[in-house]
Amino acid sequence: MTNKRKLRIVLDSVVAVSAFLTEGIAADMVSQCQESVYLYTTEEILQETRRVLLDKPHIRNRYNYSSEKVEVFIKHLRNISTVVAQLPDIRVIERDPKDDIIISCAVAASADYIISRDKDLLDLGSYREIQIVSPEEFIRILNEQKAQ
Repeated sequence: MTNKRKLRIVLDSVVAVSAFLTEGIAADMVSQCQESVYLYTTEEILQETRRVLLDKPHIRNRYNYSSEKVEVFIKHLRNISTVVAQLPDIRVIERDPKDDIIISCAVAASADYIISRDKDLLDLGSYREIQIVSPEEFIRILNEQKAQ
């Protein structure tokens, strides 16, 4: 991507979990992100991802992975991301206030996109010029940008 500004993005924990569990769109997106975007996260997003992967027996039984593999993945996410510590107090998602941390991270990072599978976030569509899109939509955006 010569002479193009790298996009700044935030992944929600659902997308991060999906990237860990399957070799699909979310995993491909995380791989592409390392090359072409700046990724931002928070300790809360990382810990939620970790908690879901370690503490949900139905997920662990279905996908059969070790705790060590989860720790390696979280460390990898931390290494490829900028962890934002100073977050603005934002209250946007009334139905699930835990989602506000994702928006706060994106605002603090001056992100271009939030990548999510969360219905409340996707229904919002955007917040302060930050677009909220699915992983599939973001892959399309990345591919279009590469083609330019």
